[in-house]
Amino acid sequence: MSTLMKTEVRPEEHPIAPFLRMDRMPHIWCPTCGIGTVVKCYATALGSSGVDLDKAVIVSGIGCTGRVAGYMKLDAFHSTHGRAIPFATGLKLGRPELLVTVFSGDGDLAGIGGNHFIHAARRNMDLLVILVNNFIYGMTGGQNAPTTPLTAKSSTMPFGNFERPFNLPHLAASCGATYVARWTCLHIRRLTKSFQEALKRKGFRFIEVIAPCSTLYARLNKLGTGLNLMRFYHDNAEIRHGADTRELDIDFQQKLVCGKFVDEERPTFLDMMQEHYRRVLGDKYKPMPPEGGMIHG
Repeated sequence: MSTLMKTEVRPEEHPIAPFLRMDRMPHIWCPTCGIGTVVKCYATALGSSGVDLDKAVIVSGIGCTGRVAGYMKLDAFHSTHGRAIPFATGLKLGRPELLVTVFSGDGDLAGIGGNHFIHAARRNMDLLVILVNNFIYGMTGGQNAPTTPLTAKSSTMPFGNFERPFNLPHLAASCGATYVARWTCLHIRRLTKSFQEALKRKGFRFIEVIAPCSTLYARLNKLGTGLNLMRFYHDNAEIRHGADTRELDIDFQQKLVCGKFVDEERPTFLDMMQEHYRRVLGDKYKPMPPEGGMIHG
């Protein structure tokens, strides 16, 4: 037997493997699904931002994107449908020093979880909310979602959607979010940079990521494969930083406006609460631990 045949070939570790529970691979996401790309961008941002991973927590709800909590090698919570944000809120209030990220889908966060979404933004809870929008309920059969574009088909609207979908950046901004951005999963570098920025901010930070669902959304609407959708993003995404969020509606197979739309500082819920009780109770008030858990040092 030759020396070459005796040599053990060890595959190189993937750069984001330290951030994943590799014993749970391969993942369940369909081929050409965009969620894995979004996870890769988030993991890259964690690695380059100096985040203390012992103080980083990820919370997900139900659905395809809800599986992220089980795959990231962080303290993680897989909550019930629509309840990722209130769970994350309780976690942040109980442990203010933690960096809490909510990572879920359009159906989970904007459908059954919509009321929690608007009130967390109104209160300016110190949460990073990443919403992967594939325009459909992907895990449960392709039902119409609160983001399905007008005229697009779903399993529950086979002749086309007639319900007006949410403009999610406008919803977040109008409710009080301090950081609002939208990218597609084709914009890998820009999305990673957006995650890096948001990890260093405080307050309710919202990033919408448009991602392909080739198994249901693309098939039901005869849009081809996930690669076809990525080509569509390439040809039809228009970057307009600071755009008026009222003008960010997504129409079926029309131009996608991406960019960073809101980036401002405002006291968080905990900042406001502590200031209120200092004023009311004076010397009797014992302050909570400072918010943190983001950057070493």
